[in-house]
Formats: sequence, structure tokens, C-alpha cells
Amino acid sequence: MNWKSGIIRALCLVAVLLFAIGNTACIHRPYRVYDPYYNDYHKWNDSEAEHYDLWCRETHRDANRDFRTLPPEEQEEYWKWRHTYEEHHRGRH
Repeated sequence: MNWKSGIIRALCLVAVLLFAIGNTACIHRPYRVYDPYYNDYHKWNDSEAEHYDLWCRETHRDANRDFRTLPPEEQEEYWKWRHTYEEHHRGRH
């Protein structure tokens, strides 16, 4: 009986470790993105990700695609939209 409980404990430990590693990989860590069209930086956090998702919906793009993989023309389009959106919604909150 002891060797069975040892195996069960080991399997539980492996399961917990795999779960912890899997969850760590899903965490979004903020990073800074340079906007060369407006010469400023944006912190890519949950707020910026929400704006990006909105832009993707409005322009019928895949929101699961990482912004950093977009071609420069599409990144420029996003930044133009983002600054226009920001100016339009400033002071409404």
C-alpha cells in the first residue's frame, strides 16, 4: 500500500507543477511598444489590448494576432486609429 500512495502523491505533484507552469505561460506581461508615427511609447497592458481588440473588430482583423507581428502598414493604421480614438474620447470619462 505504501508504494501506491507514493505513486499517487508523485502524480499529484506532477499535475500541480504542470498546472502552475501552464498558467504562468498564459499571463500577459506588459511591455512597451514604440509608436514611430507619433514618436511616443505605449505600455501594452490590458487597456491597450482592449483598444487593439476593438480596432480588430472594427477593421475585421484577427484579434488573436500579436500586434508585433503585423506589417508596418497595419501597425501605422492601428496607431493612427488609436490616437484618433484617444483624442475623440478624451474627457468623456
